[in-house]
Amino acid sequence: MQTLEQQKKLATQIRRDILRMVHAVNSGHPGGSLGCTEFFVALYSEIMDYKLPFDMDGKGEDLFFLSNGHISPVLYSTLARSGFFPAEELSTFRKINSRLQGHPTTHDKLPGVRIASGSLGQGLSVAIGAALTKKLNSEDKLVYSLHGDGELQEGQIWEALMYASHNKVDNVIATVDYNGRQIDGDTKDVLSLGDLKAKFEAFGWLVLEEKSGNDLEKVISILKEAKSNTGKGKPIAILLHTEMGAGVDFMVGTHAWHGKAPNDEQLEKALNQLPETLGDY
Repeated sequence: MQTLEQQKKLATQIRRDILRMVHAVNSGHPGGSLGCTEFFVALYSEIMDYKLPFDMDGKGEDLFFLSNGHISPVLYSTLARSGFFPAEELSTFRKINSRLQGHPTTHDKLPGVRIASGSLGQGLSVAIGAALTKKLNSEDKLVYSLHGDGELQEGQIWEALMYASHNKVDNVIATVDYNGRQIDGDTKDVLSLGDLKAKFEAFGWLVLEEKSGNDLEKVISILKEAKSNTGKGKPIAILLHTEMGAGVDFMVGTHAWHGKAPNDEQLEKALNQLPETLGDY
């Protein structure tokens, strides 16, 4: 297991990877990817029990499903930096015939990717299905998923929430990237989510909340707390308050970087705030 200092260095390098990947093809989603970096570092460096080399069946290990697939840069970088495939392959992001498409796909068999997640709203249903499979197979492993807060405007999410609580799917931990922003603006202006915690609880979920979703120690702590509450009859949700564009001063406080690549000057300015720690690909 990595030390906290090593994990923080990993987070910095992942942020560099995200920016360079998106800049190289002038396409992609840096904002949410930067905001979720601590979550991915915590999940893959400390929380989740997974096996290498990657096995699509996932028997006897924890599983992760990225529902908001447009933040693929942070997923790809985390997988590469965790040993799923060589970091050099990050240079193929969004290019013709690359395994690293803009939204994750499964037909190219990229290690670490279990579902195609271009269409929002579907990942929770998949995660619940996988969690039920583990129960049927008498496995004690867990299933994790990540969702955008704007994604919760999709009706399928709420059907899945209702199903999971009714069937006591208590081995699933669903995290919401609660940054308050989506491609068209702030979620409160596009379609307000209201009292999200109360809504999840009304659907029968145990809800944990972390206001500092870009504080690595606190993210690790809330995930451990969630893990300790599995197996008690309720599915678990984490409302993780993050900042879109976290780590780059001119990208925070706005939805503008949801799906916009930095130009040469902006990339240089951003990378100057993020010293190379593990070596660029």
